Amino acid sequence: MNATVETVPTDPQELAHAVRTAMYAEDAATQSLGMAVTDIAPGFARLTMTIRADMLNGHKTCHGGFIFALADSAFAFSCNSRNVATVASGCVIDYLAPGFEGDVLTAEAQERSLAGRTGVYDVTVTNQHGKTVALFRGRSYRIKGQVVGTPEEA
Repeated sequence: MNATVETVPTDPQELAHAVRTAMYAEDAATQSLGMAVTDIAPGFARLTMTIRADMLNGHKTCHGGFIFALADSAFAFSCNSRNVATVASGCVIDYLAPGFEGDVLTAEAQERSLAGRTGVYDVTVTNQHGKTVALFRGRSYRIKGQVVGTPEEA
């Protein structure tokens, strides 16, 4: 058995935490936008982001691309939480309310379906008052590899 495999947690919750640590360390986009992964579990992730002045559009509201990035990052952490390398195959977002400078947005991603190589995840983005800002649905596709450790040789 590979020594790296032995260090990969077998408990699903511990594994999700190890994935969070490994992914966040390599995720310059998520880090640069000031996002924090505040909770993770198998098939679930919660991220927060404070809207900065440099995230505002010409209407002085948060540019939709930053809200999308937060939802997309929550989706990524959620669908990789079981340590199977997973990418997006598609997604949609509906913007329901604006975000303003200083607002703290929270994105909660929840797995809705996982079958074979594909999954469906819903992400709800809310502000600090609990108002829903956006709804995002992502479709995932599992690829070869793991986030942490090396798969055992067959």
